[in-house]
Amino acid sequence: MRTSIATVSLSGSLTEKLTAAARAGFDGVEIFENDLLASPLTPEQIRDLCADLGLSIDLYQPMRDMEAVPDDVFARNLRRAEHKFRLMRRLGADTVLVCSSVSPLAVDDDALAARQLRRLAELADGSGIRVAYEALAWGRHVNTYDHAARIVEAADHPALGTCLDSFHILARGSDPKGIEDIPTEKIFFLQLADAPLLAMDVLQWSRHYRCFPGQGALDVAGLLRHVLNAGYTGPLSLEVFNDVFRQAEAGPAAVDALRSLITLQEAVGVGELPAPVVPTGIAFAELVTPDVEPAAALLHALGFTRTGRHRGKPVDLWEQGQARVLLNTGPAARRDGTVLAAVGLETPDPVRAARRAEALLAPVLPRRRATGDVLLDAVAAPDGTELFFCATGRPGLPDWKGDFAPTGEQAVDSDVRGVDHLALTQPWHQFDEAVLFHRGVLGLDVQESVDVADPYGLLRSRAVSTPDGAVRIALGVGPAPGDDHERAQHIALATDDVVAAARRFRAAGGQLLAVPGNYYDDLAARFTFGPGELEMYQELGILYDRDAHGAFRHCYTRTLGRVFFELVQRDDGYRGYGAQNAPVRLAAQHAPAG
Repeated sequence: MRTSIATVSLSGSLTEKLTAAARAGFDGVEIFENDLLASPLTPEQIRDLCADLGLSIDLYQPMRDMEAVPDDVFARNLRRAEHKFRLMRRLGADTVLVCSSVSPLAVDDDALAARQLRRLAELADGSGIRVAYEALAWGRHVNTYDHAARIVEAADHPALGTCLDSFHILARGSDPKGIEDIPTEKIFFLQLADAPLLAMDVLQWSRHYRCFPGQGALDVAGLLRHVLNAGYTGPLSLEVFNDVFRQAEAGPAAVDALRSLITLQEAVGVGELPAPVVPTGIAFAELVTPDVEPAAALLHALGFTRTGRHRGKPVDLWEQGQARVLLNTGPAARRDGTVLAAVGLETPDPVRAARRAEALLAPVLPRRRATGDVLLDAVAAPDGTELFFCATGRPGLPDWKGDFAPTGEQAVDSDVRGVDHLALTQPWHQFDEAVLFHRGVLGLDVQESVDVADPYGLLRSRAVSTPDGAVRIALGVGPAPGDDHERAQHIALATDDVVAAARRFRAAGGQLLAVPGNYYDDLAARFTFGPGELEMYQELGILYDRDAHGAFRHCYTRTLGRVFFELVQRDDGYRGYGAQNAPVRLAAQHAPAG
């Protein structure tokens, strides 16, 4: 289906917005009136620019407070509309959005609204323009799509139809099934937006917190099925009011927007995409560091062994159980210290996984390869993390470990089994994009968003995972743009005995994060422990949590650059990530090293 986006959904000047939409691959745009008014370009120049960019102008919007008003007010409205219709002819737009009135002058009179909308449609039709009437969720008298559709039916003019908006419909809790009863020819336009579930005034919710489909909690796919069942064949258009998107760079936001529509079409069985290839595990985590000695010492204390050296690059392979860490000291090393730069994902079909990622607009990463290097497909996540699709030790498929010459050292038996989860801090303006990326591109399930108190702000976190927990990634974002570079990433290592793992780490010279005694006083009030158990946890800095499924014990290393490790013991099917303990951990990490 054709895709479109309202210019209000992107940041920048009108020219920048149009260019970003075209480069992302959109077919058309809705021109928001404020963007046109602020542009130095004439309507003719905007029309020509869109044509040069390959964009159709699908809608001009909005016209407000037009209907069910006193005669003198309506006369002024028609004069204003006539002027706008002349402008639209110059612009090359043939459909105008008319929002249901919020004016205090509007009266609750459907017959009057229908008569005045018919008169408006007659005027528009004379200019070759159609009027799409939309029910605002906060409209004074018309605030549901079915009410708007009844008025359109009563007006009975071929140039008057309805505009359906997923936010206005779903935010009010209206049943979208009734859309199928609207005559196909009367559905002039469809606007799509998602949103998180928030208990707030619907106008504020709409103006500040909309997001692209798949990033929120509304059933946009379900609504779209009803619209398609009604016979709609027009463009799928995004209209998203969001404070963050309006400050983010237009180019990446437009790509994310189009990705949301591609994923949405897949959800309703429209369009063709390579099927999701859900990862089955973490093949490796790659740390890039300017100083190998502290990083190597930390890995050694955790029980890792340096088992391989890349044949052509300054990259070492460290292994413990099924946990593998690559230590890269090449030119990519950053001045701000050690960072988690890449993740290898175990994938049943790496080629098909890469094809799906590319089809969903993920940037394919060129890779410098020497003769004989294993060919690995890789894409960039929104935060810049490189994601490699791997098939470790699988017959008939390239094995990335073949690039590493053995050091002769053998990994020893230890307490760590593998990687339990990764925690990746996202740039503040790409958090929602990251959620959609991991859901759509990688096929991971998205958990509920969690707010975590930091001593210097409030952090958001949202986990994505496979159903069996083989891959778990906690996506987090800080409270302000300037804090992004300070937010650490971490690798959580799974163990069956966190106490033994913590003792072994300390015996090898490692330092665990110190946890205040007040935390353990609170634990004693919340849970019952065996003799000496709580004291042992306090000695080692082990934190504890419990959910309906099981218990969780975990502890943390000190931070190296931007990276720290976590030792994790999940018992009896515990499903969380210890969010209850996150404020204590964050406060301890802010505390001066002692």
